[in-house]
Amino acid sequence: MSALRLEKDVPALPDPGPCPVLSTGRLVLRPHRPQDAEAIASSLGDFRVARMLARVPAPFDRQDAEEWLSHATSGLLPGWALAITTGDDVHIGTVAFEQRAGGWHLGYWLNRFYWGRGYMSEAVHGAVARFLMRMPGVELHSGVFADNPASLRVQDRIGFRITGLSEVYSVARGAMVPHVETRLSPGDFRPAAFLR
Repeated sequence: MSALRLEKDVPALPDPGPCPVLSTGRLVLRPHRPQDAEAIASSLGDFRVARMLARVPAPFDRQDAEEWLSHATSGLLPGWALAITTGDDVHIGTVAFEQRAGGWHLGYWLNRFYWGRGYMSEAVHGAVARFLMRMPGVELHSGVFADNPASLRVQDRIGFRITGLSEVYSVARGAMVPHVETRLSPGDFRPAAFLR
């Protein structure tokens, strides 16, 4: 009974609606498909990618990808999980918005072979811009492991601010890891930041 009461006490957040398809200068972001499993397994099977994410196990295999995709494509969860693709529709990463702890959270990852080309900044900028068009005035939360300064730069470019430090358990590392907490407050989004 108390669990039911707790759910009623937590106000439901507005939903951004169906996951869109959007284009940036070099990328297309689209809803995930079951056929993305192999590419996801290949990307997250790379420990250098998995170690920067809190909830990804190592090793990560095709069955893990299929289980995640069954949730991401079910239409039952609020939020978006956008596949980052190149012009030939090759899945190279993900940008996601999910409800956690009573707020909206941004998460993302990119296949290691696409690092250093500005793809993540471009994808996150495009996704956040569209999300905020659907959800004006919303606050976004995110964060990065302290040993991932490149990811922190992605957030800084579009207006996220550091709000604190904590420790978060990394499943892939099997340990608590220092974590930089960030937030994008209404009005702080920098629309053309990824062009810098």
